[in-house]
Amino acid sequence: QVQLVEFGGGLVQSGGSLTLSCASSKNIFNIYTMGWGRQAPGKQRELLATITPGASANYVDSVKGRFTISRDNAKNLVYLQMNSLKPEDTAVYYCHARIYSGSRDYWGQGTQVTVSS
Repeated sequence: QVQLVEFGGGLVQSGGSLTLSCASSKNIFNIYTMGWGRQAPGKQRELLATITPGASANYVDSVKGRFTISRDNAKNLVYLQMNSLKPEDTAVYYCHARIYSGSRDYWGQGTQVTVSS
């Protein structure tokens, strides 16, 4: 098992930037993948970005080029740098982990990000 806690949500204007942080209770170097997802009102939760222990990252098209996921293995932290934010990025953002290939998904409690127009 792993517990995940997100930090850094808030209100930002359209075009602005925000960085989210996720603290893991487990050594993230031993976690298969870490990631970030979001859920907007009335929509399903979607996984936006993932990163492996070797720092190989993948993104969905809607955030590619605007969002950057990174990790600090020594601090057990995962980050999501969000640039060029749009009102449609407004959602609750969740930290995600999959401990090993095929394991269940773990999610944090979420942090609200609101982008004003």
